[in-house]
Amino acid sequence: MATVTSTRPYHIIIFGASGFTGQFVVEEVARSAFEGPSGSLKWALAGRSRHRLEGVLNQAAETLRKPELRTEVEIIVADVSQADSLAIMCQQGLVVLNCVGPYRFYGEPVVKACIENGAHCVDICGEPQFLERMQLEYHSRAMDSGVYVIGSCGFDSIPADMGILYTKNQFKGTLTAVESFLTIHTGPEGGCAHDGTWQSAIYGFADSGSLRKLRKKFGHQPLPVVGATVKKRYWGSLFFSKEIDQYAIPFMGSDPSVVRRSQRFLYEGHQELPVQYSAYVGVGGVWSLIKMFCGGLLFWFLGKFGLGKKLLITFPEFFSFGVFTKAGPSRKQMEGTSFSLTFFGEGYAEGLDPSQGRPNARICTQIHGAEPGYVATPVAMVQAAITVLNEPQFLPIKGGVYSPGAAFARTTLIDRLNRHGLVFSVKRF
Repeated sequence: MATVTSTRPYHIIIFGASGFTGQFVVEEVARSAFEGPSGSLKWALAGRSRHRLEGVLNQAAETLRKPELRTEVEIIVADVSQADSLAIMCQQGLVVLNCVGPYRFYGEPVVKACIENGAHCVDICGEPQFLERMQLEYHSRAMDSGVYVIGSCGFDSIPADMGILYTKNQFKGTLTAVESFLTIHTGPEGGCAHDGTWQSAIYGFADSGSLRKLRKKFGHQPLPVVGATVKKRYWGSLFFSKEIDQYAIPFMGSDPSVVRRSQRFLYEGHQELPVQYSAYVGVGGVWSLIKMFCGGLLFWFLGKFGLGKKLLITFPEFFSFGVFTKAGPSRKQMEGTSFSLTFFGEGYAEGLDPSQGRPNARICTQIHGAEPGYVATPVAMVQAAITVLNEPQFLPIKGGVYSPGAAFARTTLIDRLNRHGLVFSVKRF
């Protein structure tokens, strides 16, 4: 297996650059090029179609008013179904930003090629089954090659994972439990997401049984519960949250899975006490609640059989009540959208034994940022890659397959995110 070497022509290669999310990652890399090693970043685009990639470069050049992108950024033709093309791509870069999903279908060949050809791999996957399977099957191989494979480096799940670490660092004492509440704010133009995320959710729901079987293969012992055990706050799957003044449901994305992996790594590798974590998302008022209930019922029923899945995939806008569309959000919609992720933590003040009595100290922190899917996600992904390039000495000692919190706990990633609009702050409780 090849190992990572600094003599490669590119610091970063964006694979899948012509996809819906990939085009925004291209723009973010262009904005951040001065942050590379020694103040510059050498980068390239990669994908199946040279013509489409040239179109992305032209669009980025116009949007950013950087005409030099058309001539300075090179293009690599690579196809996830052609292993030789992936190998050639990976041999040319230090870090591959993989934007090709759904990852359960297209992610593994890229991980394999990166490990075999000595390129670090950063993705924006929000699919727990893929993320955990890559850890199970490729962690040892990545360690041997000195390659870092770091998944879920977008909105799923850098805010949640790094937010837990930030809250823990700000807490004066022993933090034992955190609940997070996600709120999405849209402007008069409304908001939506591209149907690629919708497809990942459909396939993940249909194959949820495989995830339970996969987790048994790790043979993990349960993490110790520090302090008082936190009970779930909701009855069934819905409750009214006084904290965010709206109805909320458990967050069904990858955040809980990713945070658990990070907490396990920090506990087993660094003897840091694990934090109990629950994630929720606000669903708004009564009308939003009705739409969510109807959409959820259709999703649950149709996702159980082949024809139903086909209908969900073919008509995302209809079955999601406009939340997901094949066109994705317009730039105007993105400009009017933002998110806040609020963390409510509890624990024990300095000098107190967590095994004695109830928690006696609390903290509230928040991450606020721009539109999560196609503004915050590219920022998080690109800053994760730049951190890998600039701070290798603060990553885990060896390569491997890691969650963001495990990989970046000792780095300045949070500071970098703050400078790029993902603002971490301590709020009054």
